[in-house]
Amino acid sequence: METIDHKIYRLIRYYERILGTRDPVAIAKFAGIGIAIMPLGNVAGYYTLVQRKRWICINEDIPTDSPLFRVVAAHELGHALLHRKENCAFLKKYTLLLTSGIEREANQFAAELLISDDMLQDYSSCTSGQFCICTGYPKELLELRLKRSIMS
Repeated sequence: METIDHKIYRLIRYYERILGTRDPVAIAKFAGIGIAIMPLGNVAGYYTLVQRKRWICINEDIPTDSPLFRVVAAHELGHALLHRKENCAFLKKYTLLLTSGIEREANQFAAELLISDDMLQDYSSCTSGQFCICTGYPKELLELRLKRSIMS
């Protein structure tokens, strides 16, 4: 049985080879996953499945050119690719059955997608704080990515 680490690695490698990019918006578009930017209050984003169509919904208050937008898009793309039939918004709102494992896997996908080995090499002389300031990515995302690097 394929581990989640291997599945994430395989998916990212596939899309990077086909599209030549790790951009979550480009990958979503290629994979037929819609992206809707809408008012979501204090929710950054969510993934949902509506009539067999996958959608990533992102809060309109997050600028599309910001690192946070990329992080949210990558996280929700992780749900769309890894948990295709799991309607995360429905589970959170109505059943309270969303496990932390699903969220952890989506976070792991986002960390792997947005922070490549080449990027880590480029910033190897920087502290984690400097990396986060330069990229705009949250410290937790970097820590998750570095944890995997150490374990490999």
